[in-house]
Amino acid sequence: MTPAGLLLDTCAVIWVFAGEPIAAPARAAVADAAERGALHISPISAWEIGLLAAKGRIALSMPPTRWVARALAHPGVTIAPLDPETLVESSFLPSTPPADPADRIIIATGRALGLSVVTRDSVILDYAEKGHVRATPC
Repeated sequence: MTPAGLLLDTCAVIWVFAGEPIAAPARAAVADAAERGALHISPISAWEIGLLAAKGRIALSMPPTRWVARALAHPGVTIAPLDPETLVESSFLPSTPPADPADRIIIATGRALGLSVVTRDSVILDYAEKGHVRATPC
């Protein structure tokens, strides 16, 4: 079953829009989702990218605000809604969700919108294996 669309984990946002290598099936799924207008980025990823750049943990080709704006302007990409209900739900995820608050928000967003989270994060992938969120390994 094809998910309604894809939600890029923050690292996936960076890899996809910086042209870094990702697994071929994930790259094809991302291209397909973009073609359908069903490729989503969470606002929390913009925040995380800003933090990573501010701490010197990533080097972007341009200022972070402009870099994020360019990613969001890519054809087929939309910003996922981030409403208070999803933020609250991120605190009540089933079982033992990841400890990272941003990961929890991305997972809650994926669950709320029926999206598959594109990630390499083993904690998110393990959580998905337990059936709590859809995930597409990259």
